[in-house]
Amino acid sequence: MRFLFYNIRYGTGGGESCYPWSGYLRSSAQNLARIVDFIADRKPDVAGLVEVDAGSYRTGHRNQAEVIAEALGHYHCYRSKYGLRNWTNRIPVLNKQGNAFLARDSARREQFHYFEKGIKKLVIQLDLPEMSIFLVHLSLRFRTRHHQLRDLYGLVRHAEKPFVIAGDFNSLWGNHEMDLFKGAAGLNSANEHGLPTFPSWAPKRQLDFILYSKGLRVTNFAIPRVTLSDHLPLVCDIQPA
Repeated sequence: MRFLFYNIRYGTGGGESCYPWSGYLRSSAQNLARIVDFIADRKPDVAGLVEVDAGSYRTGHRNQAEVIAEALGHYHCYRSKYGLRNWTNRIPVLNKQGNAFLARDSARREQFHYFEKGIKKLVIQLDLPEMSIFLVHLSLRFRTRHHQLRDLYGLVRHAEKPFVIAGDFNSLWGNHEMDLFKGAAGLNSANEHGLPTFPSWAPKRQLDFILYSKGLRVTNFAIPRVTLSDHLPLVCDIQPA
């Protein structure tokens, strides 16, 4: 199975800006088409996407997960990353921000979980016949991230089948942030050399991870150097061990 993870930055593109966060406000029309072409070229069986716009002015009021899935002929599922009763649901643009899975195979089942702490609370679980995949986007705050990692460990510790955890972990204090969680959950990283993923135009930090449990093995891993977002995408081929 080929799995792709990508923080697509709401399709607004990569590159630096003289005004902090202003890049997130751009229209995504042209750049989203480039992201579609990139994903299509990689031919993933499953793609996990974070920072997906569900239909604000940036996208012409169309859900980006739906647009990409339609172009690929894939199934998709989407949910707001802030939770169903969060104050962000009352604020334009923020209420359209979430995460999504795309899947080629029709055999799948998704579940939505929520962390106790943090603004970004969503965990999407996609169950495939041979494995489960969990998609996350953790907090920018160090203490909150570690509460979320504790909750994530509690979610996967009794998994009934091998699993993958993929996401933007925002490990801003260095790769060692992940060591305790990986050790407790018995996880390996597909990015075994710890290559950086952010920012895409001059990568310095590894914020994005594909982690996998016992019972799985990675046969190929790549970080394509594309600047369609401020993060680099991760692509791996993974199969039962």
